[in-house]
Parts: sequence; C-alpha cells; structure tokens
Amino acid sequence: MQGFIQRNPVWSLLIALVVAVLLWLVFAPWSDELEEVLGRKRVFLNAIFGGITLGALYFLVASGFTLIFGLMRNVNLAHGSLYLLGGYIGFEVSEWSGSWFLAFPVVFVIVAVVGLILQNQVFRRMEGEELRQTMVTIGLSVVIADLMLWRWGGQSYTIYAPDMLFGPMTLPVISSVRDSGEIVYLKYPAVRMAILFAAIVIGVGMWLVLNKTRLGMLIRAGVDDREMLAASGVRIQYVFLAVFAFGAGLAGMAGIVGGTFQSLSPGEDTRFLLASLVVVIVGGMGSIPGAAIGALIIGLSEQLGLVYAPTYSVVFTFLIMAAVLAFRPQGLLGERR
Repeated sequence: MQGFIQRNPVWSLLIALVVAVLLWLVFAPWSDELEEVLGRKRVFLNAIFGGITLGALYFLVASGFTLIFGLMRNVNLAHGSLYLLGGYIGFEVSEWSGSWFLAFPVVFVIVAVVGLILQNQVFRRMEGEELRQTMVTIGLSVVIADLMLWRWGGQSYTIYAPDMLFGPMTLPVISSVRDSGEIVYLKYPAVRMAILFAAIVIGVGMWLVLNKTRLGMLIRAGVDDREMLAASGVRIQYVFLAVFAFGAGLAGMAGIVGGTFQSLSPGEDTRFLLASLVVVIVGGMGSIPGAAIGALIIGLSEQLGLVYAPTYSVVFTFLIMAAVLAFRPQGLLGERR
C-alpha cells in the first residue's frame, strides 16, 4: 500500500478525496437540497451498505481464486462451480441439521477435498500449461454444472440464517432527521453485518499467514522459484495442495454466504467466476488487500449503479476493469513481473 502511494501520489490523492466524500455522505445529515439531487439518504445508505456487503461476498470467492490463480498460476475456471457446489451442500446440511453454523465446516472440508483432487489429478499434470488448464477446467465446470442441475434441479434455493442473526440491527449512521428534530438511525440486516465482519477477519488472517509466517514464505518462494525451493528439501507440492484445498474450501463456504444473501440457482457459478476474475484483475493477482479493494469497488459500483443508473449498471463493472487494464495493467495493488 505504501509503495502504491509513493509511486502514484496523484491517484492516491484522488482516491482519498473520493473516500472522504463518501464518508461525509454516509455519516453527515443531508440537507433538503442534497436530497433533491441524490434522493433520500436512506436509499443511498442501503445502496452503500449493500455494495459493501456484496463486496464481502465477492471477496470470499475471489480471495480463494487469487490464491489459486494469482499465486500458484493455476487457471481454475471451475472455481465458480466450487462456489455453487458449496452452496448446495450447505443448503442440504443446514436443512438436515437445522444448524446454519454447522454447514460451514462441513462444506469447507468437502469442497477442500474436491480441490485436493483437482490439484493432484488435473493441475499437477499440467503445470505451466495455461491453455490446457483453461480448456480442461471449462470442461469440468460444464460437467459439474450438469451434475448439479441433475441433482438439485433448476429451482432456486435459499439458506436461512439462524434466529440470533435474524432481523435488523441499528447502526450508528444517521439515515434521516424528522421534522421534530429526532434523529433516525439506519437499520440493516444483522446477518449481513456478521458476514462482513467474518470476511474482514478472514482477509486479515490470510494476509498475516502469507506475509508473516513460514508457510507464507514457502508459498511465495515456491511461486517465484519452485525448482530452487524443491532443491532445498521442501516438498512444495504438499504446500500447493494445501493452498489449493484452502482456496477451494473458501469458495465453498462463500456459497453458503451467497445462498443466505441471495439465492442459489443454475448460472450463479458463471456469475461468480466472472466476478472473481474482475476482482482479481482490478485488485492485482496474488494480492489479498488488492482482492479486498477490488471486491469493494465492484460491489459498490453494482449496487450504486442499480439505484442511480439501472439501465447501465452492468456496464460500470467492465468500465472499471477496462480503465485498470489501460492505466495499471498489473492491478491496483499488483506487482509487475
């Protein structure tokens, strides 16, 4: 982050100004004139928090993808299928057990095992062959999608949150001021705030592991010079198996979150694969903070676009990606290689 600021002081200043304006719009009371221009503050706040929590979901999916694609250089276009598979399995577990929380470890283990099989039987045999990896994983994603369609059909499924997270919670954000002078604070679904907090904890934990531990050092060294690390006696293949399994398991758990946020249905695998690709491109390959920033930008652009320019909301995501590719091809926090 400090390196980005030093190399791009103008862009850093512009980003800081945008963040400052957004924070002022969120926390400051709005005048009648401002509401005439932007509409009701409650609608704006719902769009902002909807974008932040959607960004948290995108981050959970894309962080596993950036580990597999950005760090290990494995082109896994079946990542979206792992997301949807985890969501379906999470639905079955929560319905069978009645526990939303139990679904997370069960799904993580099952989808991580699927990831181990993919890494050991597919990617290990095609290391460094990106085109073959792309074609094979596209084929795998089609097969997995058809199997899921056969098992769960074409209807939508929703995973219900536990009672303790059901209903709204009051946030310290002013949504309106009544004529009597009474301040009304924003109410927002508690489950979404809990998932946002969990995404932050997972992101910080992943960054600490990659940058402050021996395991993270081995992963980064294996990416830069696999042969030298193997020659020093480290079984790098086992390290990469663990990373791939973790990334796959994280995508599976994100499927539970997605099923709670919205719903699970055929086609969601493709949607979240594309979202992961865009997030990694915008944030930078192999960067956990970059994935977080990219997910936040894409989530906010989608939700604000739906509120203020619904006709063109889909375009905004790809405009952002095109601008990043034009002016900073390695991503906002990515490094040139």
